[in-house]
Amino acid sequence: MTGLSSLSLDLDKDDLPALAQKLGQSFQNTGFAIIDHHGIDADLIACAEDMSRRFFALPDEVKYRYHLRNGGARGYTPFGTEKAKDSDKVDLKEFWHIGRELPDGHAFQDYMPANIWPAELDEFRAIFLELFSAFDRCGLRILRAIALYLRIDIDYFVDTVRDGNNVLRLLHYPPVSANSLSVRAAAHEDINTITLLLGAQEAGLELRDRDGNWQKVKPKEDQLVVNVGDMLQRLTNNILPSTTHRVVNPAPERASLARYSMPYFLHFRPDFMIETLENCILDGIDHYPNPISAHDYLLLRLKEINLI
Repeated sequence: MTGLSSLSLDLDKDDLPALAQKLGQSFQNTGFAIIDHHGIDADLIACAEDMSRRFFALPDEVKYRYHLRNGGARGYTPFGTEKAKDSDKVDLKEFWHIGRELPDGHAFQDYMPANIWPAELDEFRAIFLELFSAFDRCGLRILRAIALYLRIDIDYFVDTVRDGNNVLRLLHYPPVSANSLSVRAAAHEDINTITLLLGAQEAGLELRDRDGNWQKVKPKEDQLVVNVGDMLQRLTNNILPSTTHRVVNPAPERASLARYSMPYFLHFRPDFMIETLENCILDGIDHYPNPISAHDYLLLRLKEINLI
């Protein structure tokens, strides 16, 4: 597909300006990029994928013990809860959320609830906190390249995402019946700054291109899919677009197979004011003249998708 090219994210060895240009152009053209050599350990990914499958294989009555009814912020969200903005049908998925671990007395404790952990899986906490940290480091590398592409200070994003309200989501899409009226994930845009996606070896992810056509996104097993979220789109005045995407139901011969993935939603810190970057205001047009805090923006969007 045009503009969605494979990139090598090895910032210790690669020429950063060249990488930033390729990454920025891919984002500007499609809102998406597929990245090789992302630096997240393959063994850690395999352990996390196995642990995710083990959790979702638990009986429903066990999983429901971890449903906190807190807008899906932490713990388990049951099948058929979330829906896309403006959709009248729920998505065909269940998920688990892991957030940032904050020390007692941290200024953002009111914005970020504490994590909970399934007692049935001893290594669950350790594995996913390690993966959370690995995603955090990888995301910051990507943001440095984005900053370079936008011609702002290379470390601009460091403070904007410090202790950000990031979420690691473990996703399970169960087998789909042939007569289902819903889809695994209806067309939507992500709320956050950037999303990093691992897993999803079963097909289904599609993005809508500028001509309104749906294009398949098919990463290889060791690749990372990254896409722009609404917060970054707003900050950059639509220069980097938050592209509509969806997860369609499988072909009949694959309908009996579940689909798993692990997206990491990287957010600005809750008190960061999302205000259009001056050098992104072209021809005097600011599409977002009213700044809003990252937390307030998140709450607005969570209401739209039926989580609060």
